[in-house]
Amino acid sequence: MILNMSRNIILTGFMGTGKTTVGQIVADFIGWHFVDSDDEIVQRIGKSVADIFAQEGEAAFRRYERIICQSLAARESQVIATGGGMLVDPANRELMLMSGLVICLTAAPDSIQERLESGAGRPLATNWQALEALLEQRKADYAAIPYQIDTTGLTPQQVAEKVVALWKT
Repeated sequence: MILNMSRNIILTGFMGTGKTTVGQIVADFIGWHFVDSDDEIVQRIGKSVADIFAQEGEAAFRRYERIICQSLAARESQVIATGGGMLVDPANRELMLMSGLVICLTAAPDSIQERLESGAGRPLATNWQALEALLEQRKADYAAIPYQIDTTGLTPQQVAEKVVALWKT
């Protein structure tokens, strides 16, 4: 199967799987612009993700996320790192699947826990039991993404190489 290489590469998955770090490496390697959907929300709304959650709630954040998803899907030649919940929404997922190559980054729960220990700036990263429940809740949505890369035990560079290899296929 030949993919349309003029569109976008979208990285999704649970928090702590490496979407932002890997996305930046991929963008640098192929010469595309990198964008993080959460950073786009912060820039447009003028509040941190944590502040949006605290002041307006998760529902408001998800509304902002849908708007940003539509904007990002309309672009080309972008490497996009989505927030961990963006493509849980079926409409967002379908929109991104139409806009380019969508890859779900996964990792073993203990690897995710190790990566998230600080919890800084992650409003849903309050405690590990809640995170495990959230990961389980999103499991089927993540499994709906046709391409998967397990980042457990890999360096960001190794994951980026796998992303680029899929993109070139």
